[in-house]
Amino acid sequence: MSFTSQNNRVYALCDANSFYASCEKVFRPDLRDTPVVVLSNNDGCVIAQSKEAKAMLDLYMCRPWFEIEEEAKKLGVVAFSSNYELYANMSNRFMATLRQFTPRQEVYSIDESFLDLTGIKRDLVVYGQEIKDTVMQWTGLPICVGMGSTKTLAKLANHCAKKQPHMNGVCDFTSMSEAELDGIMQQLPLSKVWGIGGKLEAKLNKVGVYDVLRLKRANPKRIRDEFGLLLERTIKELNGESWLGLDETLAEAKQVMSSRSFGTRVTTLQDLEQAVSYHATNASERLRKQGLYANAVYVFIQNSPFDKTEYYGASRVIALSSATDCTLQIAKAALWLLKRIYKEGIYYQKAGVMLMELVPESGQQTDLFSNYASDTKKSNLMATLDSINRKYSKGTIKLASEGTEKAWAMRRGYKSPNYTGDWSELPITS
Repeated sequence: MSFTSQNNRVYALCDANSFYASCEKVFRPDLRDTPVVVLSNNDGCVIAQSKEAKAMLDLYMCRPWFEIEEEAKKLGVVAFSSNYELYANMSNRFMATLRQFTPRQEVYSIDESFLDLTGIKRDLVVYGQEIKDTVMQWTGLPICVGMGSTKTLAKLANHCAKKQPHMNGVCDFTSMSEAELDGIMQQLPLSKVWGIGGKLEAKLNKVGVYDVLRLKRANPKRIRDEFGLLLERTIKELNGESWLGLDETLAEAKQVMSSRSFGTRVTTLQDLEQAVSYHATNASERLRKQGLYANAVYVFIQNSPFDKTEYYGASRVIALSSATDCTLQIAKAALWLLKRIYKEGIYYQKAGVMLMELVPESGQQTDLFSNYASDTKKSNLMATLDSINRKYSKGTIKLASEGTEKAWAMRRGYKSPNYTGDWSELPITS
């Protein structure tokens, strides 16, 4: 008897392996077997490692690059700065490829997606291999596929697919007997279950729950009384009862934020104005992509909390006369706020813009005294600006207040070209 007897649904979790590092390798075949790490903003800490880097010395994660750079380079490790434009484009290609294999999909994160495979009349392991091979052929990204009768089991199966070489990247729990599955669960620590972190794992250990199988067999009522409803649902999911359906709609954003630490410390108002203008533009573009309008603008600036001088952080918010998605209006409000919180003589380390009280186009309250013709012109202008920047590259057309030289820009000394988003940076073979 297979483990699908209680539940006819089949979910698959497709997860790209070492996503950031894998994206970097797609366009660098010479690094196919080379250990690669990706660094955080301003080339600060290691935030991603290729399988080769993990196998060599799995101690790089979250460590400051300057501390391990010399050692890493001696071992042949190649470092890349975070190339967010490339990762976003590769993620879109990955998700679009997966859509060929299912009528229903939930994009869970930049590198993970749930698929509904219910009703597929094929050997699911073979089907999973087809998904895996197609993603590799179409995008160059290595992935693993886990399948289960619930999303929690699919997530757990994905972990097994990654860690068991004989599975060749695909694990199907629905084809296993309950005894086979229990044997696997007995070997897995609680931290491998979706939603169980270190603190919760320690609390469960104290009541005698040490592995996934013991959690599966725990009394749901007792667990609910002591740990809450969510963990009770996790137990039911481990037992094949589906409580978490696919969410095919993106949650409506409550705020849109654009913020980055500076590559070098900033002291002048002019440099801060350029940074805030950039963030206002960036946030406005994200707003329009989601079809939302902002009723308020929030701006903050701060120096580093690790400076020897006294910490200074200031912020201010302004309500707009009517909801807008216009970059011109949002940037104007942001710069007005900046001038009221700026202080001379401070080495600023970070600035940001947040758009708040968001509403969809259909839910906005228009200004009684607004000029309809003027609003239409602004809307057309923003549509044209977005179209040009999408066609050529981001920042092709921008506000003059952003300036031309970004002395404050985030430090990315190891950044790869934007292979998928800029014609001038396409790879050329001789």
